[in-house]
Amino acid sequence: MNWWARPSEWNRTAAGPAASKIAPHQHRYFAFLSYSHKDEAVVDWLHSALERFRVPASISGKLTENGVVPKRLTPIFRDRHELAAAADLGAEIRQALAASRFLIVLCSPAAAQSKWTNAEIDAFKRARPDGCVIAAIVGGEPFAGDSPGREGEECFPPALRHRYDRRGRPTAKRAEPLAADLRDDRDGRRMGLLKIVAAMLGVGLDDLVQRDHLRRQRRLAAIAAASLAGMLVTSGLAVFALDARNTATEQRRQAEGLVGFMLGDLRDKLEPLGRLDVLDSVGSRALEYYQKQDKSKLSDAALAQRSKALTLMGEVANTRGDLNAALSRYQEALASTAETVRRYPDDPQRLFDHAQNVYWVGYIAYQRGQVSEASNRFNEYRRLANRMVALDPGNKDYRLEEVYANSNLGTLLMEERRYAQAALAFQSSLRPAESLAAAEPNNVDYQKQVSGSLAWLADAHEYAGELDQALAERERQLRILDSVGHLDPIDQRDAMAAHFAIGRLLASRGQAMAGLKEMQAGVADSEALYRIEPDNTEWLQASATGRFQLADLQLAMGRTDEAARTTRGACDIVSRLLQRDRSVANWRAKLQVACLNLRGRLAIRSGNAAQALTLARQSLAAAQSNPKHLERSLLSFAALANGGNLLAQAGNRSEAVRWWRAAVRTIPPSAQLQPGEKAELASVQLGLGNLAATQRLTADVDAIGYSYPRFTRAAPRTVQ
Repeated sequence: MNWWARPSEWNRTAAGPAASKIAPHQHRYFAFLSYSHKDEAVVDWLHSALERFRVPASISGKLTENGVVPKRLTPIFRDRHELAAAADLGAEIRQALAASRFLIVLCSPAAAQSKWTNAEIDAFKRARPDGCVIAAIVGGEPFAGDSPGREGEECFPPALRHRYDRRGRPTAKRAEPLAADLRDDRDGRRMGLLKIVAAMLGVGLDDLVQRDHLRRQRRLAAIAAASLAGMLVTSGLAVFALDARNTATEQRRQAEGLVGFMLGDLRDKLEPLGRLDVLDSVGSRALEYYQKQDKSKLSDAALAQRSKALTLMGEVANTRGDLNAALSRYQEALASTAETVRRYPDDPQRLFDHAQNVYWVGYIAYQRGQVSEASNRFNEYRRLANRMVALDPGNKDYRLEEVYANSNLGTLLMEERRYAQAALAFQSSLRPAESLAAAEPNNVDYQKQVSGSLAWLADAHEYAGELDQALAERERQLRILDSVGHLDPIDQRDAMAAHFAIGRLLASRGQAMAGLKEMQAGVADSEALYRIEPDNTEWLQASATGRFQLADLQLAMGRTDEAARTTRGACDIVSRLLQRDRSVANWRAKLQVACLNLRGRLAIRSGNAAQALTLARQSLAAAQSNPKHLERSLLSFAALANGGNLLAQAGNRSEAVRWWRAAVRTIPPSAQLQPGEKAELASVQLGLGNLAATQRLTADVDAIGYSYPRFTRAAPRTVQ
């Protein structure tokens, strides 16, 4: 049992060590509810439940350490306004905090990262060092942030985790607030509510639970008596009830038809627009309808539509960077579709619906660096796709699932740097996509599938050193997108990524100015996307990656001021992403390393060697936070190589040599290096004086025509 749920803590006749005797007349509000607006659904229930709660008559009026027990727990203050655009909590909020007897904090990963939830806790503790703060857990785990790699699970905001002294000043001591866990598999809502009430009233939990049980028994007895009386008139209402049932059935049929349209045709029309708020509204409305129904009485079709609503809301949460909320929705939908597949194992549409949730659960694992879990899910997804096609070979949607399945497995091979095998997987995706597009040349969706497969295939060829092949594939991709005509936001995202990739490839072939223009086109695309939907984390990640590449090229070309501006913009995007969710390995490690390495190079250019070294150390720490061993090793190599270069430029050659040697040691012997990494390693070996290794690596990059400006300026292509 977790410490925050110890029964002894809740059976004491006081609210906790921080509680004191409080005169009721001094306070305008019984409690202040602090929460992240992402947890609004739970706070709606809790606010209503607290204000409706009637204190048992046998307890009301008693004197406890918290004062006289009232009849009702009213009023409860709840701020219903978003504070994102504000610069301060505001006078109204501060006054309400000071005028509240208790502070109840809804704790979740979203709340832990909420600037305003933390500010409200801090303001309450400063104004009321004797006040009692109660934590109501709705997601995540308390103090998870103390364990490396679990920071994204933390549910307690920083101010809640620390004690404040009698003068209202924060200390370094850890606080252990009283907490109720409202989740179904923990205390549950009813018991959690009683724990919160017991803490505020200063009474024992057992006493309150017993009285609540007695009240429920009396209510059930009254209901039974009323039901018996109602039976006397039932026969007279039978005909009316039958008619009403038929009317209700027809209304339900029409409502479910509308929900089906919302989750089908309407969603298909809205999704390309990229508006997360609109898609979220569709999913929420659909789910709201089913929440009012008895799930045990829903038809198979209605249960399938409910699962689709959950999947849609998971996709929206995932795109916004709230992986915990997304995974919760996906897992709930997955459990539902798994049961449907168990009942109908040979129904390809049921398999299709289930496959979507299998993929999304795997994709969350992929984002978090949990490669084994992602691999299991992606392989299951491919098995389901193959089964769909076997059951209905003529269905083109199911054939596309095979395209996606091969691409998913190709991405895992890319993670393992098995580029030749990844290219084969992407070729397996490209062939059926091209076949569908050739059969229906006017089908825009099939053309876009070809475009997507070409993008993955180009990356595999580029990283394997086949630069010309990669460039040809990326240029073909752009031609396809140009031929489509009007591009929706998703197409613009693909065009943005293509421009950045073409720019990178051109620069790698020594065509720096042409590469610069392509990358600038990618930035223009990213800015257009941001204006459409600033919360789309997929677009933000792609934009940050491309901007770092642009900044690197600008710096290599001697455009230091431009590189500094581009770097600031890209690092700002990374900060916004990390505020959403630190559990995403790519944001926490790869993008952070790119940001810190560029900032270090800019610092050394401005003559600030001390800052450059500090940034180099931070870059190494970020690289080592990656949960994937191979990627962690190669990110560490990049950080150490960059740090050695900075030290050498600052004149500290002996320390630079130490960093370079560490960089060489981090590379796994069997790792397949990308062209840029080979060039970087050649530069490091040259710095160490290892001429044979330098010549071998230089010959390799020369053989593929790699001539990126940063390396041609940093070291000669051959060593005499």
